[in-house]
Amino acid sequence: MAHDATDKPFEHSAQSRDHKELGTQLDLFLFNDLVGSGLPLWTPKGTILREELDAFVWELRKKHGYQKVEIPHMAKKDLYEKSGHWDKFKNDLFRVTTREGHEFAIKPMNCPHHTQIYARKPQSYRDLPVRYCNTTICYRDEQTGELNGLARLRAFTQDDAHVFCRQPQIEEEILKIWDIVDEFYSTFGFHLSPTLSLSDPNNMDAYLGDSARWKQAEDALRSVAKKRKVDAPEVLGEAAFYGPKIDFVAADSMGRKWQVATIQLDMNMPERFDLTCVNEKGENERIVMIHYAVMGALERFLSILLEHTQGSLPAWLAPVQVALATVSNEKHLGHANKLAAELSAAGARVWVDDSDESVGKKVRNAEQQKIPYTLVIGDKEMAGTALAVRSRGEKDTMEMTAEELVAKLKRS
Repeated sequence: MAHDATDKPFEHSAQSRDHKELGTQLDLFLFNDLVGSGLPLWTPKGTILREELDAFVWELRKKHGYQKVEIPHMAKKDLYEKSGHWDKFKNDLFRVTTREGHEFAIKPMNCPHHTQIYARKPQSYRDLPVRYCNTTICYRDEQTGELNGLARLRAFTQDDAHVFCRQPQIEEEILKIWDIVDEFYSTFGFHLSPTLSLSDPNNMDAYLGDSARWKQAEDALRSVAKKRKVDAPEVLGEAAFYGPKIDFVAADSMGRKWQVATIQLDMNMPERFDLTCVNEKGENERIVMIHYAVMGALERFLSILLEHTQGSLPAWLAPVQVALATVSNEKHLGHANKLAAELSAAGARVWVDDSDESVGKKVRNAEQQKIPYTLVIGDKEMAGTALAVRSRGEKDTMEMTAEELVAKLKRS
C-alpha cells in the first residue's frame, strides 16, 4: 500500500491552473458541505475519467498475470494490530464500535486484507508469484486544515497491488512493476526520476522488524536499481514503516515535481502474518511481499494530470471526445443525432449541442469544455460523406471519415 499516496508536491507553481477550478469548469467532481470535507462526489464525466484510468492500469497489469480481488471497507481492530498499522496510524483511523461492543476500523489501507486472501490455503512454490490487484477506496481521518482539493482527502481511491513471491523472484517482479509504472507515466508525458527511500539506521525503533531483515530488503532494491541502470539517490528515513521503497518523482509540463508511484519491499508483514509457501523440499518457506500503486491515489493523480494538461486531456481519456455543433437545429439536428449514434456505436463518447446558440458559440463552448474534436453539421456535411473535423485548439478543419475519427480517439 502506498502510504505516501496523498503527499503534497515537492514544488508548486502559482501560475498553474488549479485542478479545483478545472474540476468545476469541466463538470468532473464537486465537494459538498452536507457530505463533508475531503469527500469528493464524482459526476458522470468525472466517473468516466476514473474508469478509463483504472482500465488502463488493469490493461498494463493483466498482461503480467495479475488477478483482481475485492475486500470490505472495514475490518476488526485485530487485523490492524497484527499488521502493525494500529499502533502506527491509530490517530488517523476512522473507528466504529458495533452494538455488541466490537471495535472496527474503516480501512485506511488494503495490504492486511490481501494477506488474508493469500493465506486462505496452502500455497505451493509452483504457484508463486501470486499477484493481486484491487482498486478501492481507503479512508483516513485527515485534519480539516490538511485537506487540499483532490490532492489530500479523507476518502481516496488506490489502484493497489500486492505481489507474494520468493526471495529469488524479487528482482524480476520489481522490474516488471517498473515497466508498468514507466509505460503508464510516459503515456501522459511525465518524466520519472526514482529514489531509494531507506530506513534511518539511527532510529530503527520506528520500523517493524530487525536490522538484518532491513539490510536484506534494502540491498535487494539497490540491486534492482543497478539492473535498471538508473541513478536512484538514497534517502534515509523515508522508508515505509515495514520496508524500504522505490519512490518515483514525476516532472510535469510546468516543471513542477510530484511524488507519484511507489514500490515497497516488505519482509516484515509476511513474518507477522506467517505467510509461507511449500518449497521443493516440502518445507514451509517464508515469502516476501511487494506493495505498489501505479497512480498512488487516483484522485491525487488526476489533480496532477489536470494541471499538467491544463484540462486538455488526451482524446482517449476525455469524458466527451467529440462535439457535434449544428448550424440549424431545424435542418441539421436529425443528421447530427444519427451521426452521433453511429459514432457512439463505434465506441466514441459524443455530445450533440442542440442549444439555440449560434454555431460559432457552440464551437467556442466545445473549446471551453476542452473537447478534443468538434464537428460542425450543416448543409455541406449532410450532402457529403467526409467529416469536417476541428481539433482542439486549431482554427482549421481537416476532412476524415467516421472510421478515421474513431481511430484517432483510441490510445496509440
